[in-house]
This record gives sequence, C-alpha cells and structure tokens, in this order.
Amino acid sequence: MSATNGSSDAAPIVLTQPIVLTQRHILLIFLALVAGMFLASLDQMIVATAMPTMVGDLGGVAHMAWTTTAYLLATTAAMPVYGKLGDMYGRRNLFLFALAVFTVASVGAAMSTHFWEFVGFRGLQGIGGGGLMILAQATVADIVPAKDRAKYMAPMGAVIAVTSVGGPVLGGVLAEHLSWRWCFWINVPIGLVALLIAVRFLKLPTRRPQSGPDYLGAGLLTVLTTLLILLSDWAGKKYAWDSAIIGAMVVGVLVVLGLLVATERRAREPLLSPSLFRNRTFVTTSALALCIGLVMFASLAFMPTFLQMSTGVSASMSGLLLIPMTLGMIVSAVGTMAAVAKSGRYRIYPPVALVIVGIDLLWMTQLTARTSMWEVSLMLCLMGVGLGLVMQLGVLIVQNGVAPTQTGIATSANNYFREMGGALGVAIFGSVFTSRLAANLAEDFRQHNTTGTAEQGSLDPTVVADLPAAFHDAVISSYADALAPVFGYLLPAVLVAFGFAWLIPRLELSDTAGLVARNEAVLQPDTAVSGKD
Repeated sequence: MSATNGSSDAAPIVLTQPIVLTQRHILLIFLALVAGMFLASLDQMIVATAMPTMVGDLGGVAHMAWTTTAYLLATTAAMPVYGKLGDMYGRRNLFLFALAVFTVASVGAAMSTHFWEFVGFRGLQGIGGGGLMILAQATVADIVPAKDRAKYMAPMGAVIAVTSVGGPVLGGVLAEHLSWRWCFWINVPIGLVALLIAVRFLKLPTRRPQSGPDYLGAGLLTVLTTLLILLSDWAGKKYAWDSAIIGAMVVGVLVVLGLLVATERRAREPLLSPSLFRNRTFVTTSALALCIGLVMFASLAFMPTFLQMSTGVSASMSGLLLIPMTLGMIVSAVGTMAAVAKSGRYRIYPPVALVIVGIDLLWMTQLTARTSMWEVSLMLCLMGVGLGLVMQLGVLIVQNGVAPTQTGIATSANNYFREMGGALGVAIFGSVFTSRLAANLAEDFRQHNTTGTAEQGSLDPTVVADLPAAFHDAVISSYADALAPVFGYLLPAVLVAFGFAWLIPRLELSDTAGLVARNEAVLQPDTAVSGKD
C-alpha cells in the first residue's frame, strides 16, 4: 500500500454491494472508457482544418474563434466538477451522462443551420467531452491498482497523441470530400457503441454522500475558468494587454480566486479540498502539469503554421508533418509506463523528460528558413519523447499520492492545470510571436511588395508558394525569425518544472485498486489483474 497525504472531507455511504472484478470485466470497462476518451480527444482537434468551411457555411467568419473557445471553455470548466461528483456519487452514471450528452450534441452540431446554434452545441459537446476525459482516467484508478495501472494508461496517452495528429487530417479530408458535418456525424456510431458497452459492462458502485455538492465553489470555479480562458484568447489579440478591458478581467480573476479560496475553506464537501493543497504530491504534480501545459502548447501552437508556409502543404496535410512528434510521444510513453509497471519506480522520469524538453527547445531556437524538414522532424520527435515521458505518468503519480476517495478530483485538477497552463502559454508567447511576425512582414512588404500583388493580412500557404523567389524566402525567414526566439523564452518555465519534478515524493505504488480500498469491489483471485505479463 502507498502512503497518502490526502483525506476525505466526508466519507460516502455505499449503496451497492461490492462487485467482483475479473480480468474480462476490467478489459471491457477499459474498452468503453477508451472509446469515450477517443471521442473527446478527436473532437477537440478535428474541427481545426474544417473550421473555415464550417464558419463560412454558417455565416460566422467574424466570430470563428468561438468554435474552439466554446469547446475548450466548457471542457476545462467541467473537469473539476466531474472529478468531484465522481468521488461523491460514483462514476458510472456520470460517464453514461457525459457520453450521452456528447453524442446528442454531436447530432446537434451536425444539423446546425446558424452559427451561434452551432457554437452552443460545441459548448454542450465540451461539457460531455470534459467528463469523458476525466472519468475515463479516474475509473481506471478505481479498477486497477497503481502498480499495474501504467499498462492501461499508456494506451490512453497513445489515443490522445494519435488524435492530435489524425484529427486535423481527418477533418480536412471530410470537409473536402464529403461535408464538414461529417466531422460530427462520425461521432454518433462510435458514441452509440461506447454507450451500449458502458451500459452493459460498466458495473460500478454508486454512493450517497453525507452532504450535497459544493454549488457555490463550482460556480466560482466556472467563472474563474471563463475569465482565464477569455483572457488568454483576447489579450494581445482582440484587446491590447494594457487596455481597460484586460485590466478589468485581471482584477476579476483575482477577486473570484479570493472568493473561491474562502468558499472552499468553509464548504462541507469542497470542490477543491484544502487538504489537497497540503498534499505534497498533489501540489508538485499540479505545478508540474501547469508548466508542462504552458511549454507544450506554446511551443507547438505555431509550428504547424510555419510548416505550412515553408512547405506549401495544405492545413489538413500539415498535420502529417507532426507525425514524428506523435511517434516519439507514443514510443516514450509506452516504454516509460512499461518500465514503471515492472519496477514500480517513477521519480526519475519527470526530471529526465524536462532535460530532454529543455535541450530540444534550445535546439529549436536555431530554427531558420533553411532548416531541412528532416531536422525539423527530429526536433518534433525529441519533443514528443520528452512529453511522452511525463504526460500520463503525472496522472498516475497524483492518483497514487491521494486518498482513494479523492482520486477523481486529483485527476481532474491535474488535467485542469495542464489545460490552463496551455491556454496562458499560447496567449502570452503567442503575442510575442505575432508581434514579431507583424514587424518582420511589414519590413518584407516594404522591401519586396512593390507591385501590390499580395497583402500582409492575406498570406496563406498557397499565396506564399506563388510569391517571387526572393519575396517567398523573405516571408519564410520572417516566420522562422519570429518563432525561434519564443522557444528560448520558454526555458524558464522548464527550469521551474524541473525543480518541482525533483520535489515529487517517493511513494510505493499501491497494490490495491480504488474500489477495493473502499470495500466496494473485490478482485476475483484467479483472474485478477496481475503485475506480471
């Protein structure tokens, strides 16, 4: 058993009899969980390349960003709520609810005829998707001991990596050859199959807590998340960083954060229990997730655009150029989790991962217009290797370091901090990139665009590919010169993350599944999950 620092604020009353978990039962549950996670992860990425077609058809070009903002906002805000409610009431019904909401919202999005109707269904999809992501990871902790869990979490990480690249490609293909609406119709058969499997095999206990949910805390956290997401989306783009609107939003964030802290200290069933922030494992892994999210999303957010400009490929095909990163992430994640499952040791991997990421960022600062695609591919592969070493492992570590009654909220918080780090990273470093790029392009147009055949705001890969050779090379150089320094600016975040990685406590991986620890399930002796292959 592992020592934990977490504690339950209100012990739940179990309503169901302990269930028997066999290897077959666990694998069927896992299949349903992965199907749901696949849907949520795919939908976050599939609209990227089909978006221009979608918004053009629905008449929402001026508000295009809301198609992704609505999904991201709803997903991120829903994560902690699902995590806490799952700890309180059980995860089965919540998972079925999230899966049903996601599938129904996909139908709504596919049938939308007006832009804001479409945005509403995207937000509803996000509410379902946030639950699918969190409940899948937390349910695995319920049914599989920590010492064996790495073997199950590696495929989950692979699903996220594959959909990150495959989603944009698939979205582009569907929009080009069928209709953008198939980006959502495709979810329906997968969702229905996953729902049937979950109804039949996702047999998990339900509970009745001693007090009701923390409605005020959930509301304040939702407001805080909304402010942070909008701040990251608007600052430096729609409004200047020093504008009154952004200043008011920053003040709003601080006020709501203070109210949230005060509320959580008084609540009987706090959404984010103060005891979690006295747990060293939770604090260090949450800080690590925040930094990792910032570095990962900020470093990769504008790489596809650079690759499109430098190679002339379409947006849908540019996703294929990220395959080296995906392969690196999958190989390192699977290898790391296999090693952890075998040895039970995990503390060395996060620091090693951050050393790799730091070295790769230094290498990426040397990016120029003359950098070959082979070298860029190696850069992306090395980034994938570093991220694969720590992404899913961080979830395993935090789950192992808290009480079984806090698994859901600890899992959701880890994901929440990573998403928020990513949003803030893209906002801050995106502003640096775009301001440098605008200055560079203005100079290029001053020197080369004497005929007025192109405009700075209309540059896309096809336009750039048709520019005169000297002008084309200057534009690509401007992109590279604007992007390369940003990678160096991310190094302080890597150093901070490296420090937190060394502070992660060394705990023995638990040999008891969460449901077993709570006396809600028993593993059948002859078919129970074994640590041996």
